[in-house]
Amino acid sequence: MTPQERFAALAEQPMTLVTSHSASLGASWAALRDVLKQREMLGLLVRRDLKSKYKDSGLGFLWTLIRPLTQLFIYFVVVGHFLGAARGIPDFAVYVFTGLAAYGLFSEIVSSGTSSIVVNSGLIKKIYLPREVFPLASVGSALFNFGIQLVILIIATLLVGKPPISANIIYFIPALLVLLTYGTALALLFAAINVYLRDIQYLVEVALMVLMWASPILYSWEMVAGTVGQPLSDIYVANPITVSVMGFQKAFWLAGDGGAVVYPGHLMLRLLISFVIGLVLVVLCQRVFARLQGNFAQEL
Repeated sequence: MTPQERFAALAEQPMTLVTSHSASLGASWAALRDVLKQREMLGLLVRRDLKSKYKDSGLGFLWTLIRPLTQLFIYFVVVGHFLGAARGIPDFAVYVFTGLAAYGLFSEIVSSGTSSIVVNSGLIKKIYLPREVFPLASVGSALFNFGIQLVILIIATLLVGKPPISANIIYFIPALLVLLTYGTALALLFAAINVYLRDIQYLVEVALMVLMWASPILYSWEMVAGTVGQPLSDIYVANPITVSVMGFQKAFWLAGDGGAVVYPGHLMLRLLISFVIGLVLVVLCQRVFARLQGNFAQEL
């Protein structure tokens, strides 16, 4: 094909609107349809992210476990035994690893999603894809890593003789959905803002570190309720990540069923309300993303 023929073929292609100023739910639904049309590309991006993360490493995907297991060992020894937190929490290692696995999923989605547009600037400047596929690829790779950690968690519960075989396993579903919705919403929002203000990715890292300590991973909810009082404890459990972590603990940490740890009332209802709010947040953040994506290529 000659250059003239290529130019003529390009001229016949319909123009694709990259940005959208509509705030309607229909616009978000149209964006979702565009992403679904590119699901094969989304799968390729997820596999690329996973391969590139462990490229040329001898241990490969084992690094997915090394970091949380190292964190578990440090927290188990320092916080659990040196500071005495393990005395009030039976099967402390399972308790901590459950929280780390849950929070690790949310943290990886947000941190990887925040930098996803900037990292993929080469693709964005060369070809058109629904820009949402890049933060969503971060969600996919985070889910894969979480799946590996979830297997280790189940093995740990078997080793202590308390596998998660109870009615409480139902808490796993809404807790996971809450983490996915809020993680996806924040990934879309911060990915778009990070293109224009690169400090966002560093602020997100700091915020995630603070949020981890604001979740009952290394301590129990009962310790918070007994220390800060009713008004502040109500604010504490209004955090959807907090209730998600407790939902995971309710599902996988059976040592708490004997009353060793007290959960806030109506935990399932709190999770369902958080999930509904999370869905609304996803739509709102996607509309912000759509408004900002028009100048991505120029800014990158």
